[in-house]
Amino acid sequence: MSCLMVERCGEILFENPDQNVKCVCMLGDVRLRGQTGVPAERRGSYPFIDFRLLNNTTHSGEIGTKKKVKRLLSFQRYFHASRLLRGIIPQAPLHLLDEDYLGQARHMLSKVGMWDFDIFLFDRLTNGNSLVTLLCHLFNAHGLIHHFKLDMVTLHRFLVMVQEDYHSQNPYHNAVHAADVTQAMHCYLKEPKLASSLTPLDIMLGLLAAAAHDVDHPGVNQPFLIKTNHHLANLYQNMSVLENHHWRSTIGMLRESRLLAHLPKEMTQNIEQQLGSLILATDINRQNEFLTRLKAHLHNKDLSLEDVHDRHFMLQIALKCADICNPCRIWEMSKQWSERVCEEFYRQGDLEQKFELEISPLCNQQKDSIPSIQIGFMTYIVEPLFREWARFTGHSTLSESMLSHLAHNKAQWKRLLPNQRRSSSGGGGSGGPDHTGPGTEAEGQTVTEGDAP
Repeated sequence: MSCLMVERCGEILFENPDQNVKCVCMLGDVRLRGQTGVPAERRGSYPFIDFRLLNNTTHSGEIGTKKKVKRLLSFQRYFHASRLLRGIIPQAPLHLLDEDYLGQARHMLSKVGMWDFDIFLFDRLTNGNSLVTLLCHLFNAHGLIHHFKLDMVTLHRFLVMVQEDYHSQNPYHNAVHAADVTQAMHCYLKEPKLASSLTPLDIMLGLLAAAAHDVDHPGVNQPFLIKTNHHLANLYQNMSVLENHHWRSTIGMLRESRLLAHLPKEMTQNIEQQLGSLILATDINRQNEFLTRLKAHLHNKDLSLEDVHDRHFMLQIALKCADICNPCRIWEMSKQWSERVCEEFYRQGDLEQKFELEISPLCNQQKDSIPSIQIGFMTYIVEPLFREWARFTGHSTLSESMLSHLAHNKAQWKRLLPNQRRSSSGGGGSGGPDHTGPGTEAEGQTVTEGDAP
């Protein structure tokens, strides 16, 4: 296989035109100091949480001075981000895809618009680089590199930043989840009802927001951060804490990478604000707000996709759908995601128990089963939103397929309910509307006040 590599503001073209996978020369994890500003957070401002800090007030000798704490967090962050510690030599030219798996991954990318796309397999074939590889491909496929005159090396550097700022230790909120949401967003952007009205800017915003919507997620939810008095909870006054952090971290990386530095300042400021609006829409506390508004638009038939505000609203709805679409996937993949998110819940519960905090709802592995959590999530969060999405799309083939998978998966979980719970109707107990579970930022699997682990 041969390819032509263009290092600056170009595309990588294979002899066969359908081989549009990106192979770039990784120049090392080049980090440029970005401009400062209120909306952005410095990279590393939210390091992997060391839960020994929770007992800092009662066991002050365990950690020591503030300077030692800062040094500890800095090392943790370095350990998380360092490519050397991941066994990657920055100076060596690497392809995004391992040569042995390039053909299989490329074949998968040729079907990236299919709903049965297996993101777990794709992540293995790309050696854990599913998010970077997928975004490079989609930016090329949608013509965004050419339209916005993006530098290919800079784009790759930015995407590596985003991928590495996800915590691989998280069972659920990791880069594979971000890649899965991005692939779903791509499918939604292709829906005929929406696709014909979208501009290149709309498409780029949708893909970037999907890729970065959970960046630097700590694996615990908003109520946990609040009750442990985390500095981000104070910074954002307990309102959309994680979503605000995801957004401002994304802006920090955009500025640090200088991906959009060649665009007019007014345009980049608009992109930053719209990215924030999209990512903040994933806050589960705003679920009823968006659902009520969508129902009203569909009832009144007053959505005009020629209007920039209505288009942006539907991008928000599309991202919300992509974020919680796991129950609408085929059973084999849906089940894996369900087990992963519940494992993250249970880890939080174990930490809360260890540090003598009240265990958050749905985080007690001894009381909260995966089937009951999933049935509640499907009944009260997923089904209402996807029914309205199907109405918007005119009951497209994809939307009907998702609803079919959703019904099948819900039936599967009902069959797996503990015997004493099977007599309950579809509500699923612990997922009901009055239950304040750990929730998610519109993607973790339950109803709640706050964000998911």
